[in-house]
Amino acid sequence: MKLLKLISNTKTSLITLCLGGITLGMTEFMMMGVLPDVAKSLAVSIPAAGNLIAIYALGVIVGAPVMVGVLGKYPPKRVLIGLMITVACGNILFSIAPTYGLLLFARFLVGLPHGAFFGIGAVVASKLADKGAEAKSVSVMFAGLTIANILGVPLGTFIGHNFSWRISFFLISAMALITAASIKRWLPMLPSQSDAKFSDSLKVFKKVELWIIIGISAIGTGGLFAWISYIAPLMTDVAHFDSNMITPIMIVAGLGMAVGNFVGGRLADKFSPLKTTLYLLLAMIIVLILVALLSQFKVIALLLTFITGGLAFAVIAPMQMLMIGAAKGAEMLASSAMQASANMGNALGAFLGGLPIAAGFGYTSPEYVGALLAFVGFLLCILLSWRFSAKVKLEQAAIA
Repeated sequence: MKLLKLISNTKTSLITLCLGGITLGMTEFMMMGVLPDVAKSLAVSIPAAGNLIAIYALGVIVGAPVMVGVLGKYPPKRVLIGLMITVACGNILFSIAPTYGLLLFARFLVGLPHGAFFGIGAVVASKLADKGAEAKSVSVMFAGLTIANILGVPLGTFIGHNFSWRISFFLISAMALITAASIKRWLPMLPSQSDAKFSDSLKVFKKVELWIIIGISAIGTGGLFAWISYIAPLMTDVAHFDSNMITPIMIVAGLGMAVGNFVGGRLADKFSPLKTTLYLLLAMIIVLILVALLSQFKVIALLLTFITGGLAFAVIAPMQMLMIGAAKGAEMLASSAMQASANMGNALGAFLGGLPIAAGFGYTSPEYVGALLAFVGFLLCILLSWRFSAKVKLEQAAIA
């Protein structure tokens, strides 16, 4: 109810970006829910079907900087509409593709607009915000991801299990077209970011600070994916929940993500994006260790699921604002790079989290890996803070 109240009090223009977040959240995470159904219908193995998840992430990594670089000179409203139409076409193709190869192509295609939409959308949301509420406005867009995990993905998974996974992805394409129409109707026409060439925009990546922020995103947030990638066996084998409880448990995680998303935006506006990110990663380290130590107790396991989900999404808006603030003149390109780095964190956390399981250390072992990744992100935050402080001192000395 609190989430719905917050959204009801939000500018209509920001709601259109939230709808895009819902659409992309369902596109990305639905595949995990219907993976066995897809594998069965195609007569392929689960690992082979899992390639449909990996190639989506590859599409995000490739598409985020390239599409923003190519389209950044156009008005954001038109670009966002075009990206949503591409998402609709990709999901339609995926819902009707008869062969495994064509399904791979469709997933790569639909992954291309993901990072560009969030990268451009984050900059647009910050420009539409009231003064002092930029991070909160950005969090409204990312709230779409949490709503997708709470409502959209469970609904689509139910349809996929009981009817056809193809219907689920066809419905996502309809959602993408609705989002495109809402952007056309309610999002104001903002000017393009700049007339600079793509090669000129790339010069922003000469800044060491940007690479540190990308490292925080790619490594620090890998702690989330080390945890959530193996949450099902953690809850069934360690906490001893029945397997039919996994969907409700994922909804609990989604609710935590929703709360954390809004809290993170408000904290970043009240304090600073860097300070907020630093303390949230520190909290993530502590909580992941608690998950490893206390997950055998059911009630505590559920509570920690909510808290961990909250911390994982609380850090998104602060990091996005941190990147936007550090990339003056190329905000959309740098913001989209954050989406690419987050998908690198997805792959890194899942891969490294699986190594101790394969070595026989049990299903609590990924949490220690996740805590280590979050600790590296925490150290990078300290390094970034030191560099910012050093720059300020140099500027003050130059003025004096």
